Amino acid sequence: MATYKMTIAGLERELPICKVNDKLDIAGFVIFGDVEITVASAAELLKKCPEFDFIVAPEAKAIPLAHEMARQSGKPYFICRKGAKLYMQSPVSVNVRSITTDKEQTLFMDSLEGEQLRGKKVLILDDVISTGESLLAVRKLVEEFDGNIVAQAAILAEGDAAQRDDIIFLEELPLFIHD
Repeated sequence: MATYKMTIAGLERELPICKVNDKLDIAGFVIFGDVEITVASAAELLKKCPEFDFIVAPEAKAIPLAHEMARQSGKPYFICRKGAKLYMQSPVSVNVRSITTDKEQTLFMDSLEGEQLRGKKVLILDDVISTGESLLAVRKLVEEFDGNIVAQAAILAEGDAAQRDDIIFLEELPLFIHD
């Protein structure tokens, strides 16, 4: 399998090249199980992010990063879930489509969690920002509860996302486009 070598938070990794469709491949960055990259990336992102009260991230690959940044900063985090859960009272939802999903998904936030964001400084977090659709969905959920979004951050910005000036990220991840 072809790979793409890069350095993230001072650590070298080889990412597998994954076919999205006949015209596009991406380098697959999977944070699950990579404790070293999670801890190092969390520390580096915390250095770049403004002060915040809460972290909010989409399920699922951002969960280890959100947890580690919460652990290092001492601030709580909430996860926008891909499905409504039984424990949720009056969940709020928005639709999302990302580059790694083949269909539209819905993200949910428990109103009990969301109410804690009201008027608070919120850091939106993801592992990789590409199209920005997941980010937008999380933004909409935070805005439903009048959270004050102070920054949007990710370990990697993929493709055109690396040109955005409204996100904080550690490294650029290229897209591999075929004619």
